[in-house]
Amino acid sequence: MAQGPPTFETFRDQRRQADEDAQYFADLRAAPDDEEQWPAQRRSDPWGEQDDDRGLSDGWGVREVDEARDPWPDDPYRDDPYRRSDLVVESNTDPTGWKASGPAQPPIPDDRPPAEAISGNRLLTVLLFFGGLATSVSLWLFETEAGAVSDTASLMLAAGRITGLIGGYLLFIQLIMMSRVSWLEEWVGARDLLRWHRWLGTSLCVFVLAHAVFIIYGYALTAETGVVEQGITIITTLPEMLSATAATIILVVISLISMRAAKTKLPYELWHLIHLTGYLVLVLGYGHQVATGANLSGPFASIFWPALTALVISALVWGRLVEPVWLNLRHKFEVAEVVSEGGNTFSIYIDGKNLQRLPAQAGQFMRWRFLTRNGWWQSHPFSLSAAPNSQWLRLTVTAVGGHTRKLADMKPGTPIWAEGPFGTFTAQRRTRRRALLIAGGSGIAPIRALLEDMPADTIVIYRASRPDELVFRGELEELAEQRDAWVRYIVGGRNDPGPRRLFTPEGLLGLVPDVSRRDVYLCGPPGLVEAAVGTLRDLDVPDSQLHLDPFEF
Repeated sequence: MAQGPPTFETFRDQRRQADEDAQYFADLRAAPDDEEQWPAQRRSDPWGEQDDDRGLSDGWGVREVDEARDPWPDDPYRDDPYRRSDLVVESNTDPTGWKASGPAQPPIPDDRPPAEAISGNRLLTVLLFFGGLATSVSLWLFETEAGAVSDTASLMLAAGRITGLIGGYLLFIQLIMMSRVSWLEEWVGARDLLRWHRWLGTSLCVFVLAHAVFIIYGYALTAETGVVEQGITIITTLPEMLSATAATIILVVISLISMRAAKTKLPYELWHLIHLTGYLVLVLGYGHQVATGANLSGPFASIFWPALTALVISALVWGRLVEPVWLNLRHKFEVAEVVSEGGNTFSIYIDGKNLQRLPAQAGQFMRWRFLTRNGWWQSHPFSLSAAPNSQWLRLTVTAVGGHTRKLADMKPGTPIWAEGPFGTFTAQRRTRRRALLIAGGSGIAPIRALLEDMPADTIVIYRASRPDELVFRGELEELAEQRDAWVRYIVGGRNDPGPRRLFTPEGLLGLVPDVSRRDVYLCGPPGLVEAAVGTLRDLDVPDSQLHLDPFEF
């Protein structure tokens, strides 16, 4: 693609001027001047007692923006009481049945919309997992004669073989989960896959270490030698034990860097590179299993383990090679334009062929590898910040590291290698007629895209520390007007009254009284998501109505 102005219309090009809808909404914007004429919910404070600090907007706990620092000084509707978004945390109108105070009486019947159910898929996946786990353990049970476990040494060896079988099985399952095959994520969902991946990773490390300890101790008791001496003998004399030891060390390192405390201190690129060495665990450990595995050569075991190995390799080849190659050959993605969104945030518009055939939905993410001279080897997950269309895709990036900062300087025509789309953070997963979207920080990207696919009466809560951190404010307000939705900006430090009260049962009910009858989509920093989930559960919102888009996977 030749450099120069893009030949397609971006969202900014398509956006209407602010005053084009003035006449249409003239009747709504003819607000009474007398404060006594406001409805009761306008005059009441859903957030508690008024604050005397006039630096706060109307005492609602939200920092007031003065004209000297107002990033939207020319906004003709900044004082409009009927606009669909405001920095003031209150509901000024009641066209769709929700109020800032009082009981919730939604006027729309709460019928479940057509949605793809995944609970049955998850249950089947869990049953298949435990069925395979029971099969792997039964290989030892059926091949061990009665009375074979008669003393401490034989008990330790039996425990070592069982934990070894479980560890080998968990390793295969972990690799399947890392394969990125699209059908697995569609069946289970990104949220559950992430949770299972973490849980299985910790369990795998524990079982492998337990396997080594039990086996070494059992042989030491049998040979009547010391544990350290016996461990050295096993490693140096038995076949494939050096490679098995290397695989165990790699596994322990991966487990350690996956802890949140260590993960936050490592650059993402280094963490991801070390994480990918998990494939070496299979390569290095497989020879040990075949050479010394006491329960891997029986009549049934000789079928079960090779079949499981073939399944894992097929999933890895399909998810890591076949699907990405086909996707990029068909679409030939490249950078069309990089647009600043203010501060350290910018949007990347992406051009490509046959974009109408891309199986992506608003709210999903893809892994993007920008083929620049110094960044081609890095792949990062970024969510789509606008619903896909036939002309362009858009990502919105907050520069938080060296790699992301360099992306802002990319030139039009830069080729891109992409994988995906991934995620079930989509409108098709709704189970209710209405929705609540909650975003914090860069989590606004998928939330803004989701708003394009959501039904009327959707409420968006956007949490930010300062007004100048709000991204897509113009787009959100235009979409709110078009789709009969509402946007509420909760702005301020975490200790300010409004933000502090937001994720309390009383505070959230003040904004969304019918929250328990809505699907809730959450995307933002872990602290925000955890606080929101805790509050929603206190309000008896079922887990089936909670949709999370994790920042990492």
